Amino acid sequence: MALWAVTFLEYWKRTSAVLAHRWDCSEFQETEERPRPEFTATAPMTLRNPVTGAEEPYFPKRRRLNRTLTGGMVIMIMVSVVLMFVVAIILYRVILSIIIYKSHNVFLIFSAGRIASLTGSVLNLLVILMLSRVYIYLAQILTRWEMHRTQTKYEDMFILKVFIFQFVNFYSSPVYIAFFKGRFVGYPGNYYNLLGIRNEDCGAGGCLIELAQELLVIMVGKQVINNIQEFIMPKLKSWWQKHKIHPKVRADNGKVKEGGQTQDAAPWETDYELLLCEGLFDEYLEMVLQFGFITIFVAACPLAPLFALINNWVEVRLDAQKFVCQYRRPVAERAQDIGIWLDILQVITYFAVISNAFLIAFTSDFLPRLYYRYNNDGNLQGYVNFTLGTSPSNFNANNTQCRYRGYRDRNGHFRPEYFHLLACRLAFVIIFEHVVFLIGRLIDFMVPDIPEDVEIKIKREHYMAKEALAENEVRTPVPLSRYLLSTDATNEKE
Repeated sequence: MALWAVTFLEYWKRTSAVLAHRWDCSEFQETEERPRPEFTATAPMTLRNPVTGAEEPYFPKRRRLNRTLTGGMVIMIMVSVVLMFVVAIILYRVILSIIIYKSHNVFLIFSAGRIASLTGSVLNLLVILMLSRVYIYLAQILTRWEMHRTQTKYEDMFILKVFIFQFVNFYSSPVYIAFFKGRFVGYPGNYYNLLGIRNEDCGAGGCLIELAQELLVIMVGKQVINNIQEFIMPKLKSWWQKHKIHPKVRADNGKVKEGGQTQDAAPWETDYELLLCEGLFDEYLEMVLQFGFITIFVAACPLAPLFALINNWVEVRLDAQKFVCQYRRPVAERAQDIGIWLDILQVITYFAVISNAFLIAFTSDFLPRLYYRYNNDGNLQGYVNFTLGTSPSNFNANNTQCRYRGYRDRNGHFRPEYFHLLACRLAFVIIFEHVVFLIGRLIDFMVPDIPEDVEIKIKREHYMAKEALAENEVRTPVPLSRYLLSTDATNEKE
């Protein structure tokens, strides 16, 4: 999946180059953009543009830098809030498991870990959606306060703020389960605590099952909720828009009943009653977050791409109905590419390679099984005992042995096999990421960002433009005043 992500981005660059050339946006630069209307209205001073030579509104860079740093501090505070909620959900799962174990209900005790994990995932999803709404509104205020000159710069900074927060908001819990849960538990007689409560451990089957459950709850739950909102909310907003703008009784055939008479509604009146297009930010954000789910944690949940495909199939149809029937036609704006979204996708791809390497090496049992097979002539008999440790002799008063997951001896020290496996895991991570990145570089080298036919067309257009400019200069007649001045100067010399 990591290789697919790298290949996907390389071919997307080619598609973007083709579309940019087709729509004449290949050489579109930020200097061609006019200042935003909000920036023009609120800028404290004007300054001559060194490129165009025109007087334009200006905001001092130092003041913008101070405001940007302040916005960064707000992002850090909100990220801390997210981490606090993650810790709270961890404590919720532990406390709920303790309560279930004390209930003496056999059925609940048997499923205590699963119940705590599932309810914690649902609660985490609700917290994620709530914090997302709050922070998007806050990011709009901060970005508007930073006073960016062009719409492109404004959107890039807004997208960056929202993505940093959403990345931590959506992926913090899966990252905890994948890489931290069960790592700092301790051993019988010396368990580690968090706020006075013993750290939670993975189930008997490991953390991959719980990670897959967390991913499905967050990703699929978010998809279902978003699709329901995209189906219902535009209809409700459209009904309210028509009721607010045109409080008349509208017939089913598209005619307006007023004063007992029926008249046809003009097309512009019907278009005016449609909703204003809110842009494509939400659509981009949803796809980018989904791209992260299906690439970063695909080793734990191979079904994630299937659910993403189903969601995209539904999403395309919902968006088509929404943009065609519910929204007004948006005003087209020139853009050379998808902007900062491409950089974000590349960062996610790099993170996905590293994440999958660590998932396979440290979270799954792939390497321990290979190690045990290699040392036991390809036989897995006794593998479970190999992965279990024995509690210290003074742990129980009746000297009963207790087995637990961990490569430890009776004294709680790590066995030599633990360090052998650690070396194998680190070596696997290094080899895996280097191989994937090397293949990605080879794909980047072999697949040019601009298709050959498009590159030829661009060169041909540049050549024709130079030829036309040269021909125009040759055919341009000399002004009469310039000719008379040159004649007078010649006569004076004679």
